[in-house]
Amino acid sequence: MNSQPLNVPAGWRRIKLKYLVALKSGDAIPGEEIKELGEYPVYGGNGFRGYTSSFTHEGERILIGRQGALCGNINYAKGRFWATEHAIVATPVAEFDTAWLGETLRAMNLNQYSQSAAQPGIAVEVIENLDIAVPPANEQRQIASLLRRITLPIDALVEEKQRLLHLLAEKRRAVIADLVTKGLDKDAPRRDSGIPWLGEISEHWRIERAKWLFTERDDRSDSGDEVLLTVSHLTGVTSRAEKDVNMFMAESLEGYKRCQAGDLVINTLWAWMGAMGVARQSGIVSPAYNVYQPVAELNPEYVDLLVRTPRFVEEITRYSKGVWSSRLRLYPEGLYEAWLPVPPLDEQQAIVKYVQTETQKLDALAGATERTIALLQERRSALISAAVTGQIAIGEASA
Repeated sequence: MNSQPLNVPAGWRRIKLKYLVALKSGDAIPGEEIKELGEYPVYGGNGFRGYTSSFTHEGERILIGRQGALCGNINYAKGRFWATEHAIVATPVAEFDTAWLGETLRAMNLNQYSQSAAQPGIAVEVIENLDIAVPPANEQRQIASLLRRITLPIDALVEEKQRLLHLLAEKRRAVIADLVTKGLDKDAPRRDSGIPWLGEISEHWRIERAKWLFTERDDRSDSGDEVLLTVSHLTGVTSRAEKDVNMFMAESLEGYKRCQAGDLVINTLWAWMGAMGVARQSGIVSPAYNVYQPVAELNPEYVDLLVRTPRFVEEITRYSKGVWSSRLRLYPEGLYEAWLPVPPLDEQQAIVKYVQTETQKLDALAGATERTIALLQERRSALISAAVTGQIAIGEASA
């Protein structure tokens, strides 16, 4: 089972990974023991997670993601740290340059050896028997040094582009929040809404409690054959078939709740994170969700924009029941306590149209930025792969 070229430069040798490192999964740690601040860093399958008061390992180690869609990814840990059960810790049994081996493993794309579609994961016994092309120690150090030089400027540019993406996302949220709560006419007479999260609104807008704007719909499917919809804080209400995720599926969807296009759907458990939105097609949703039919005076697209703003999510979280964020639930009686702005229907429609125009511009710029990041990352991967497989002459590259 080889993942590197069979032909390697003179002086290199091929050995199995297990003769360089001993591979073993880390130890489980309760989530509540991982803090924002602490003495020892905690690393999981996707890297740094936080801090804790004790450690499982000491020294310089390569960490390999063990489970999930990103299994096989490579991280580094140094000093005293805790590695969770979702990370495979590579402990040296021979001498080698850590950066050289880590980047060699990254170039080998260990994710290709994941063994399950439902919950991707890689087994130690599989990757420890992979062949590694090992250069002499001095070449390992030269390769590691070369990689630092050629990847640092790429990484800096990627970081700059990612900052731009973050700023675009922030601006997108701000544009939507401002328009759905303040309207298009900034010079229109205003009045204090009396609602802290809303502040001043246009003088001619109404404000209403949600209880007068929404009616709970609890209509159950007889067959479960309708389109299954799901709700995310990132994408709102979408078809489950469009989601590239691994989700538990019940054997039968009989008894799931029906919703109509234009209904507000709220994930009761994750409402505090913003998992709500308006359905754009009819279908069924989990019985654990709540479905609400809006009154005719509300434009569904306007409602979708409004309820997914961070300030509205923060507001309705006040009316959720339970302790700690992970146990909060938003029930109908909680939603009904919230106040919402109600502009005239034609103004709601105009706001929706303007938001679509403005966000399309931001989305186009974000899309171009994401494509640039992807190209930079491809270039980075290609350079690493060429270096660790001996396709770059180190002496020439160092000149």
